[in-house]
Amino acid sequence: MSNKSSKNKLVVPEAREAMDKFKMEAANEVGVNLKQGYNGDLTSREAGSVGGQMVKRMIESYEKNQ
Repeated sequence: MSNKSSKNKLVVPEAREAMDKFKMEAANEVGVNLKQGYNGDLTSREAGSVGGQMVKRMIESYEKNQ
């Protein structure tokens, strides 16, 4: 299966920098050391912790603004 483009495309490409910053902040909150660029050496648990923290913060933000 050929994949010429990334599966993780942002709807608004200009948001890439903000999303990267958000990801780094979430990683710091859960104690995961992310690097700029490739992070393929992370364990599944570490990657899941970062993603989970991002979702948690998005839900908190949504609920706060209701």
